[in-house]
Order: sequence, then structure tokens, then C-alpha cells
Amino acid sequence: MNARPFGIPLLVASLASATLAIAADPAPPTHFDPKGKPPSQFTIDVLNQARETLPFSDTADFDENKRGLIAPMKDLQIKADAGNVAWDMEQFKFLDQQPEFDSIHPSLQRIAQLNQNYGLYEVIPGIYQIRGFDLAQLTFIRGKTGWIAYDVLVSAETARAGWKLLQEHVGEGLPITAVIYSHNHADHWGGVRGLITDEDVASGKVEVIAPVGFMDHLVAENVFAGNAMNRRLFYQYGTLLPRSAFGYVTQGLGHGVSAGSVGLVAPTRIITKPIDDTSVDGVRVIFQLTLDTEAPAEMNTYLPDQKALWMAENVIAGMHNIYTLRGAPVRDPLNWSKYLNETLWLFGQEAEVMFASHHWPRWGNERIQEVLRAQRDLYANLNNQVLHLANQGVTINQIHNVYEPPKSLQEKWYARGYHGSFEHNSRGVIQRFLGFWDANPATLIPLSPADSAPLYVEMMGGSEAILARGKTLHDEGKYLLAQEILNKLVQAEPGNQPAKDLLADVFEQIGYQQENPGLRNSFLAGAYELRNGIPQGEIAQTTSADTIRAMTTGQWLDFLGIRMDATQAEGMRYTINLITPDNGEEYVIELENATLTNIKGHQAKNPDLTLTIKRSDLEQTMMGQKTIMAQVVEGTAKARGNTAALTDIMALMVTFDPRFEIMPGTKDRSARLPQDEAFEADVGAPIAE
Repeated sequence: MNARPFGIPLLVASLASATLAIAADPAPPTHFDPKGKPPSQFTIDVLNQARETLPFSDTADFDENKRGLIAPMKDLQIKADAGNVAWDMEQFKFLDQQPEFDSIHPSLQRIAQLNQNYGLYEVIPGIYQIRGFDLAQLTFIRGKTGWIAYDVLVSAETARAGWKLLQEHVGEGLPITAVIYSHNHADHWGGVRGLITDEDVASGKVEVIAPVGFMDHLVAENVFAGNAMNRRLFYQYGTLLPRSAFGYVTQGLGHGVSAGSVGLVAPTRIITKPIDDTSVDGVRVIFQLTLDTEAPAEMNTYLPDQKALWMAENVIAGMHNIYTLRGAPVRDPLNWSKYLNETLWLFGQEAEVMFASHHWPRWGNERIQEVLRAQRDLYANLNNQVLHLANQGVTINQIHNVYEPPKSLQEKWYARGYHGSFEHNSRGVIQRFLGFWDANPATLIPLSPADSAPLYVEMMGGSEAILARGKTLHDEGKYLLAQEILNKLVQAEPGNQPAKDLLADVFEQIGYQQENPGLRNSFLAGAYELRNGIPQGEIAQTTSADTIRAMTTGQWLDFLGIRMDATQAEGMRYTINLITPDNGEEYVIELENATLTNIKGHQAKNPDLTLTIKRSDLEQTMMGQKTIMAQVVEGTAKARGNTAALTDIMALMVTFDPRFEIMPGTKDRSARLPQDEAFEADVGAPIAE
């Protein structure tokens, strides 16, 4: 079975039985959900207003997007090694069936059409891109003796298909001599095993280059809340929504995430200097570290001889996320802006082509400086003006209704909300500096929604009165007001299906009106679950051996502390020494005060148990392939002392439900939860966030 990139194929490929019931409709005008509604006239008016006011006469992006096409990819589907479809462009054919849709924001439809590019493109002679094979683009740069592969997609299968297409046209039969990871998100390294092997690296034929902190941050953002992130991914990424004019349209950065096998070959060369003027396979490159921007470990690259500027994921054809809806630490937009400014003044004064890991290149120095300045100002303005308003008392619950970017930025396509939105990014800035609290004592220790909602329902005259008023508000196109009262009713009465259906109707219209893919997907996914419940189906509990190897032992032990049910650990007290001799690490693990802690580099004098096991063998337990007690029995692990310390702690571990309830009354209580091995690790999906 293919390993999932920290949960991605789990959500895309392994839920086939769940998605069968809502398969993409070949006729876009027909809604995939029997309860689904067409766009209202109010929604149509909102979209028509966008058509009239947005700068659709500016077609420069379309001209740049099609420039340099060498060969389209003929196969619309790329099969995974496991037999499923890893990548499917056929499901996006509906986008070409009519010029506009009343259920898709015209700007969102625009970026979706731009994401239809699918083939091999020349950036300049010697630099080529495989576009449209995955969420990211795969770049090949001609070196002295072979090809430098830059950012190698999510899956081995899509990367391999891209390599084959390159070889068919311009590859000259030359090998890959280097792989460069621009940053630590999985759509930039997961496909590496479709291009190179461990033997290639060990023999010195291929070097693998990454920025400092790459391995540290590879899974660090996604370990501890991984299950919650994956569940929220159902919403932000519309994982289970059909590809349809009434459902999922595109993800903005690209059409989506491939569902193939994910691997990792560790870097052999780490870039540590802020500016590193060096060479890769005879090509002069200048690496610019841009830490804590779009990713914790990231770098741009300038090729001075070609005057070609690679912007990693720091520049895209729109606004990126500062706060990600599925969850991650909030990013620093001012730091991001400052690095863009540094790039502009270091390299942007002479660069003649700018390209990146998403979307398409920009040609000509004037165009490059225009885009760099606008993206710089996009993030600086967001940071500065949100804080300007916050310093005047605007709160996290108001800022998205108050902050507006300058009109000069709103009129530029590459500043539109195609991944991040101004609504949720503005709230993210306040969260970063001030946190969740709006400073009103009434919101400091509030009741949970299910506890407060019944009083609201009572005071509003009961469910029938709320349904009647909610229907009126819906029919008047006052959807945000309608969701306020209907959400209270659903929270108070999770079994009230008419209330859930009406709230779903409201969510659906709000979703249709969104330019941002994550906002659209979230409302439409919520609508589907309210109407039909959370889709069920087989979930493959697999994690790539490569990604497990990237997880430190300390991260794994910390994750076990999260999986442990503290309510069952009262009164327990254990001390365990853990020794992994093959990598020279030692840990003390303590269970006390119903809390599991660990510290590296120490050993307790009088432990209850000393466990000695090679890290390479421990990974079998981390992957759920072999229990720790089985390893003790087999002799691959040596336990000296009271083994009850292990069995008792194992009994405290819980399996997180990958389909926990978000909207009330949507959980299938009869669905059985597959059980993880007690000490198995799992990681959230670190896709392009």
C-alpha cells in the first residue's frame, strides 16, 4: 500500500468508498447532492458585480501562463504504483465546458482555468518546468553533466511522469545530478523517489540540497495536532467534495494534491549562510535563506549567469496564508515582506525571469520588479494596517470586517486571495500578536456553544420561530445573519434535521460567493456534512518510513504524551530509561502527575525499566508494524526491570478519530474506529501551507 504524505492519500486515495456516494458529476449544471441548491439571485448578483469590477481586461497572466509550452501531457491520468489514480486532470474538464458559472466566483474560476496548464514548458533555454502534475511545479535546470531537479512534487509517480516527459523532448538522456528542496513542505520533496535512489546519493552521483532547519521542521509543524489538522483538511482542502461547479473547483496554488507514494531522501548538503554564492553541477547559484516566511526553513535561489530568479513559495500568483485554516503556527507577514524586499534589492534589479514552485514565470525586469514590490507590500500592509487598527481597539472578532487592502493591490491579480484570504489572514495577524481574546471579560471564560445555545433558542422563541426567521433571512439573501441564529439552533438541537438542512442552504450560498478556495471549500464541506453526515469509508493507517525516520525520538515521545489519556493515569508513577545505541541517544521518560514527559541526554539512577533498542528497530513500532513488547520477545529490544511500566503506559494510549464531529449531529455513531498500535506515530499533512 502506498504511504501517505502525512495523511494526504489517506484523505484522497484511501477514502474511495466514502467518495463513491458523492462522485463528481459529469454534468456540471446538475448538483451532486440531492439536497443541494443552485445559486440564489442574491449570489448571482454578487458574482456579477465581481465580473463588472475586477480587472478581467488584464490578461497578462494568461499570456505568461501559456508561454514556452513545449509539449502538453497527453495522459490525463497518472496511475499510482498501488493501482489507484495518483493524479487526474480529467475531473477538471468541467471548467472548460462553459465560459462562466453562476456557482463559482469569477476570480476563482479564473485561477482554476490558469491551473489547467499541463505539460512541459521552457522558462528560458536550459530551465524547464513540469506544470500541472501536482500541487506544485517541478523544475529542471541544465547542469554541466546532467539535470538539477528543483522541488520534486508530492508523489513519486507524478515526479517520474514529469521526468519522462522532459526526457522525451529536451532531456538528452542525461541523469539527475542534484535535487534541491526549497523548503520543508511535502509538495516540494515527497516525489523525490520518483527521480533518484538512495544508491544514487550514497555513490555521490547525486547531491541533495536543502536550507538549514529543513529536517528539523519537516514534521515539527504537523506532529502534535496532526489528526485535528487532517480533519480540518476536509474543510480547507475540500477533500471529499466532488470536482464540480457546485463543489471543489481548484486549490488555488494548483488543482490539488496527488495521491501517490511519498518518500524522502535526506539532504547531503545544508545551506547555512544567509547568502551563499556557490555552484551546483557547474551552475553558479546564489542561495538566499528566507527563514520563517512561507515556511520555517526556506530559501530563494538566483542564477546570475542566466539572470533567473527562483522564488520558492515566497511569491505566488496571489496571496498566501498567514493563518492556515487547517491549523499551523501563524506566520510573520512583516518578516516575509522584508525578505521579499531583500530579494528585490539583491537580485530583482537585474533579473530577467522570475519563476517559482507554483504557477508560472514572469519575464522582463520591469514585470519582475512590479510583482515583487506588490507582493512585498501585500504582506507589509496586512501586518502594519491590521496592527494599526488593533491599536485603535479593533478586535480579532471585528478585523475581518474592517481591514481592507489598498485599492492599488486589490486591482492586481497577483494580490488576490487565491490561497490565503484577507478575511482569515487579518485575524491571523491579531492572533499572532494579541491572541484569541478580544479583551471583553464576557468572552474570557465563555460557555461552550452547546451549553449556551439552548438559552439563545429559548429567548428567541424556540426552534420553530428560529427556523421561520432563518428562512426569511435566507430568502432575503442575508446569509451571514441567517447563519448566526441557525447555528445557535443546531448547537442546541443537533438532531434537528430541518435546522441543519437550512443552515446547509445558507452555508452553500456563502460558499458559492467566495473567491478564496479554502473559504469556499469550508462552507461547502460544512453544508455537505450537515445534510448527509460525515462520509464514512476505509482509512488506510499507513505512514511513510521516510517520514518516520524524519521524526526525532523526542517528537515521538512528546506525541505519546498527547495520545495518553491522562484521566486514566491518575496515581501511576514510572521512570523509564530509553537507550538507542545505533544513534547514541539516551532519554529519561517519566509518568507522574498523569503527565508523560521526556528529556534527552540523561539517564535516571534508579529507573523502573531500562529499554535498549536500536532507533532503526524502534521505527517499526513508531510505524505500527510491530509492538514494543513483540520486539522485547524477539530480542531486538532489551528490557531490564519492570515491564509493567511499558504495558501500563501502552494501555493509556487512545486512537484519535480521524472523522471527529465538527458540525453538531453529523457523526455516524455506529461507525467503528480502527485501532492504532499503542506506540504508533501519526503525523498531520504538511502540504503547501
